[in-house]
Amino acid sequence: QVQLVESGGGLVQPGGSLRLSCAASGSTFRIASSGWYRQAPGKQRELVASITNGGSTNYADSAKGRFTISRDNAKNTVYLQMNSLKPEDTAVYYCNARLPAGVNSFVGYWGQGTQVTVSS
Repeated sequence: QVQLVESGGGLVQPGGSLRLSCAASGSTFRIASSGWYRQAPGKQRELVASITNGGSTNYADSAKGRFTISRDNAKNTVYLQMNSLKPEDTAVYYCNARLPAGVNSFVGYWGQGTQVTVSS
């Protein structure tokens, strides 16, 4: 199993920046990919950014050019740098880790989430 703990959320003004951290513990050596998701009130949870154990990244269209996902293997931590924040970025942000569970099968683990509020 893997345990995930997010930190770094808070209140920021439009145009500001915030850096989220996701610290992993447990069977971290088995993680195939990690990602950041967000869920705004009344909306579905959506993928914001992901990174594989090989370093490949993917971003939602809304995040491209503003957000950057990165990883520090020595610290078992994944980061999400968020710049040029907009009010529509307001949501609870969740860290996710995907581990192999069989051939072409994975199991996902989630952190408890951290609130990001963009408001003037």
